[in-house]
Amino acid sequence: MGKSRPQKNKSSKSRQKSVLGPGGTVSIQKMAQDPSTLLDEANILLQTGRIEGALANAEQALELIGSDTASLPALNILGEINVELGDIDAARQYFLRAVQLDPNGSILESEGGGSEKFLWLAQLSDQGGIDSVQWYEKGVSSMRQTLQLPESKSSPADLALIDEKKTKLANALCAVAEIYMTDLSWEEDAEARCDALITEALQVTPDAPEVLQTLASIRISQLRTEEAQVALKRSISLWKDLAPEDLKIPDFAVRISLARLLMEVSLEFEALEVLERLILEDDQSVEAWYLGGWCLYLLAEKKQAPKDIEVVDATESRHASLIASREWLKQGLKLYTLLEYEDERLRDHALELVQGITAEIGEDDESEAEGEGEGEGEDWDEEIEADSDEDHEMADS
Repeated sequence: MGKSRPQKNKSSKSRQKSVLGPGGTVSIQKMAQDPSTLLDEANILLQTGRIEGALANAEQALELIGSDTASLPALNILGEINVELGDIDAARQYFLRAVQLDPNGSILESEGGGSEKFLWLAQLSDQGGIDSVQWYEKGVSSMRQTLQLPESKSSPADLALIDEKKTKLANALCAVAEIYMTDLSWEEDAEARCDALITEALQVTPDAPEVLQTLASIRISQLRTEEAQVALKRSISLWKDLAPEDLKIPDFAVRISLARLLMEVSLEFEALEVLERLILEDDQSVEAWYLGGWCLYLLAEKKQAPKDIEVVDATESRHASLIASREWLKQGLKLYTLLEYEDERLRDHALELVQGITAEIGEDDESEAEGEGEGEGEDWDEEIEADSDEDHEMADS
């Protein structure tokens, strides 16, 4: 979702100028356009980040269409545009208007109906919990209806669309399961609901990495660690040998979550492989560097070394992992400051680990050789803490 703050007054003026230009020329030209053309242009502008232009076109299209079911495509894109603008209340209102016109999601997606508005409202809910679940369930019900077409009678294009819908359905089921593991974990039937939801998701998409990760999360919460390990290893096996550009590889954020889960079930070597690949894709990820450092620290606690380092005994293994851990953690902390990252708990934990490692194995020899001097690590930690204190003082003022 977009983080930019909506500027309603500025947007209003901009739209007024584009529609009511000097002499009415622009206005007449706009009014003569077909609404579907305006919506196509709005979609292109939205995808290319030109949000204000997308907003103007979509609002003009909605004005031309009116308020019947034909306005569904315009309402949906206006909802998405306002999400990008950060105006969540406006986005929610557009999706609610779409729900009024298609309350069960029975209108074809090609006509602006279907499940998408329900899924958006589930994510945008200001109440969360049961409210989000209810919107997800409406979306799930709509998607189940659209998947009734027998695959044997479908064209290749239809089959691709069906696969896409199955993925969306499975993700929605997993999202509901996540809510029952967190916000609604106190419900008496929370565990049973999670099991039912993940069972259906696996039936829909048995080889989806994200679904297998959700299965692992559920099994971890149930203290069924071995089953969680099996699910996570299966998830990794589905994409680890694919080329970096393959679309079947889960999103970066999904793999960050995967690394955390792997560490939680003591699969540090697998987690480190995931994190090393993530760093190759984006070496500016604070969280990936931090998790890699923490993962190496956990290996050190077990007196194990990374697979690519030759060691002779447990003591040497621990030392090697601690050195590598500190390197990863320091890189994460440098990026934390450079990128003005905001997760203070991550920073504090990274600093604690670095200080503990330095107390055990001494200062970084490589840093000393580069002329950074004795005690540089402590000075650097203090500098970061001082920067944080200044930020707090500025915030207080």
